[in-house]
Amino acid sequence: MSVNRGTTRTVPEEPDGIRTPLRGRDAELAFVEARLDALDRGEGGIVRVEGPAGIGRSRFLAEAAAAARRRGTRVFEGAADPEEHVVPYGSFLHGVLADKGPLAGAVSLQDLATTPGQRFWLLQELGDRLRETVRNGPLLVVLDDLQCCDDLTLLTFHTLAAGLSSHAILWLVAVRGGRALPGIRTTLDRIRQAGAHELALEALGDRATGQITEDVLGAAPDPDVLNVARRAEGVPQLLVELLGSLREDGAVTIENGMTRLSAGPPAPRVLPSVERRIGQLSDEARELVRAAARVGRPVTVGQLAELRGRPPAALITALQETLDADLLAESGDRLTFRHDLIRETVRAGVPLPLPAAEPPPGSTASAAERPDTAAGTAGRDAAEARRLRTEAAELAPTAPGPAAERCLKALELTPAEAPERARTVAETIPLLWQTGRAAQARQLGASALAAGGLGPEDEALIRLALARLAVQFDFSEAVRQARAGAELPGTSPTVRGRLLAMLAVGLSMSGEHAAAEQVAAQAWETAARVGDRTAEATLTTVRSAVGFHRMDLTEAFRQAERSAALADALGVRTSLWLPEALWHALLANTTGRTAEALALADEGIRITREQGRTAATRMWLMTRTRVLLETGRLADARADAEAASPATGDPGPGNLADVTLRYVMLRVALHTDDRPTAAAYAAEARRMRSDGAPVVRHFGAWMLALTADFEGRPDHAMAALDEVMTSPAADRPAYAGLIDPADAPVLVRMALRAGRHERAARAVALAEQRALLNPGLPFLAATAVHARGLLDNDLTALVRAVRLYEDCPRVLARASALEDAGRKLAATRRPEAVPYFETALALYARSGAARDAARVRRRLRAAGVRRRPSAAGLSEAWPELTAAETRVVRLVARELTNQQVAERLSLSPHTVGSHLRRAFTKLDVTSRAELSRLAERRDSGE
Repeated sequence: MSVNRGTTRTVPEEPDGIRTPLRGRDAELAFVEARLDALDRGEGGIVRVEGPAGIGRSRFLAEAAAAARRRGTRVFEGAADPEEHVVPYGSFLHGVLADKGPLAGAVSLQDLATTPGQRFWLLQELGDRLRETVRNGPLLVVLDDLQCCDDLTLLTFHTLAAGLSSHAILWLVAVRGGRALPGIRTTLDRIRQAGAHELALEALGDRATGQITEDVLGAAPDPDVLNVARRAEGVPQLLVELLGSLREDGAVTIENGMTRLSAGPPAPRVLPSVERRIGQLSDEARELVRAAARVGRPVTVGQLAELRGRPPAALITALQETLDADLLAESGDRLTFRHDLIRETVRAGVPLPLPAAEPPPGSTASAAERPDTAAGTAGRDAAEARRLRTEAAELAPTAPGPAAERCLKALELTPAEAPERARTVAETIPLLWQTGRAAQARQLGASALAAGGLGPEDEALIRLALARLAVQFDFSEAVRQARAGAELPGTSPTVRGRLLAMLAVGLSMSGEHAAAEQVAAQAWETAARVGDRTAEATLTTVRSAVGFHRMDLTEAFRQAERSAALADALGVRTSLWLPEALWHALLANTTGRTAEALALADEGIRITREQGRTAATRMWLMTRTRVLLETGRLADARADAEAASPATGDPGPGNLADVTLRYVMLRVALHTDDRPTAAAYAAEARRMRSDGAPVVRHFGAWMLALTADFEGRPDHAMAALDEVMTSPAADRPAYAGLIDPADAPVLVRMALRAGRHERAARAVALAEQRALLNPGLPFLAATAVHARGLLDNDLTALVRAVRLYEDCPRVLARASALEDAGRKLAATRRPEAVPYFETALALYARSGAARDAARVRRRLRAAGVRRRPSAAGLSEAWPELTAAETRVVRLVARELTNQQVAERLSLSPHTVGSHLRRAFTKLDVTSRAELSRLAERRDSGE
């Protein structure tokens, strides 16, 4: 449109939300275009965009997303809201859960996103959804304002970005520059280590400033207008708001194609973005900004403290808020406004009176010179910290999350030199650990110990908390912390008794049985002297483990039940400590009382999930994976193991995961003939062989033996067990290298194939001794008779084992005995072998043990059976699916949600989702609606 020269007109008003072209970012946009080119070729990656407030990060991300959409690339955009920082996953899931989100089947994530304690399952589900999505083309994931994300979103982001690095996903994230909280720093460090590209958005130069001025005002600026624009110092948001206010106030006109000021320099303006940032501050921080604006020049913290009538230490939190909001900046030992426009906005928009007069230039008065004020503030802080600790103690048994937050707040109010600080640290560590913040808990304890100056009692309490924390991750570290605490002179009998009890537990879990028994005896004396029932509950668990090691399972059960009762009475079984209940469940499972073990595990999962005890829920899930494995629910065991896998950032090598999850995943892989997974966990087993804890080495050796036997190398299997089976008798595993009684027949087969008859005989002797010592446990009798039948090649013993297994819930052990009996019969009485093989096949097929089922089918063919036997437990309508998948599919087809299906089948929502994903793949469907239509056709016989 032409403009008549020599005319004067007012700049026209435009609607709110001025939208100008993106100026001054050509190089940065070109870089993103290059990354999108690489994405089109299947190369993913991470691009981190950083810059101060108002620099245009969000606008830059929007332009990048638009560029991706123009190419046909799908885009997921999430943005954090500073006011919703405490909403878990809020920013990350906002786009995923939207009606038109780009992730396939994303609506199924809603159950997990809104249920407390579902982090592990949600993480797995998100990863699977992203993998499914990129099968149909590349994906751009945009996450804005990373600094405002909650901790769970940060964990989800960097875990998924690392885990999906080989997929065609480009992660474009923006973070405000400057100081970052620990969680943000950790995330930035990790993506930097993962090879993230970094783009820093700098202040705009004169050319871009002039272009934006022309865009907003409608004509090129004259020198006076450009000088006004330069006051924004190249920050696009401030520039656009400043120019918009000039236009709205009629402060500029267009003359002869140039924008000019109407009447001299404009008055200070209240800029909306600055006003919003100030509005998000706490009251104390807002008053601090106002005080700084009144001073009008760089100011010291001492001067601000005098103005506010507070000691400098009391301003630290508020001061940090102003720095984090990019309102104030540090310049040497003084504070100044990030921009003059910010100071002007504060003075123009918030001219409230201050409680004290402005200090004279050069004043250095501080609260240290005003002891009455400082003492009063310190007293108020101490009283508030005590109140918070009292509330935390009341909340801890049922609501550890809020309890942990109160403890952290109490720590903020407690000076480093205060005598009660160490006790507060000790109280905070278990609460953080229980709510999934193990790394933070360990760092808190380590910092307190490193600072020194602790009394013996305080140091002992912190080491006790760290020992309890370490049990899940590093058995040797748990022993080290408990031993160091117990050796401190001058501690109270109660604390020393609990440290000794913890040391006994750590030694027992490590597999150092003789040492555990010695320490437990010493601990009993201390606990009895002071009447400490908490230590007694823990030590009773150790006594149970000692009975188990000696194969006196009646005593082991008696002590386990007593320990669980004590723990329940004390309220610790499902709160801050778990070995009593976990051990009871594992003992029940190992001795064939599977229903009892599963009920204990399900109840533990339910309670801890309701209470938001992330760590405890994971430990219960680990326990349940063992139960599910032994009962032949292989798909459920794998799903729970995936759900309970340690989160990124958890401390230590994960000893508890080593001896449960990794063991379960390897066994499932061997039964299902999943060779890549078996190879991956065999590599983990080799690492475990060098662990400091004997029990971890034991599990690693057995896993390697199973893998070697799977590969047809029985001699290597025997070699893998040499160290375990020749270790000192005091600490040698009670089952001579085995993990479970049902492994005795497995070891006998393995040894006989390797020509190691003496080792097979030893395994049989131990199995028979165990059964003899525990006549009330028929499962142990079945395993002993089964092992003897294999060693002696005795059909009578094998058939007897089959009968003994009939009432046992150990499906895979029973199927193995049936197969062995059929194999013996097939040598001379082939027709009689067929029913044994068919029943074994049905059990294997129902369990999803594809490798075992295939082996039995070969035996049936060799026995002259040419038909494919009907596998009991499998649905004729759903031949592609396992029994577990079929149960889930039937309920989902009736329009039940994942949560409802989980409740109906006593599974976790993640397990339901895992079965459903596999069913979708096998059935080649992509939605619940499509699955319902397929179910309707199949059920009607079409």
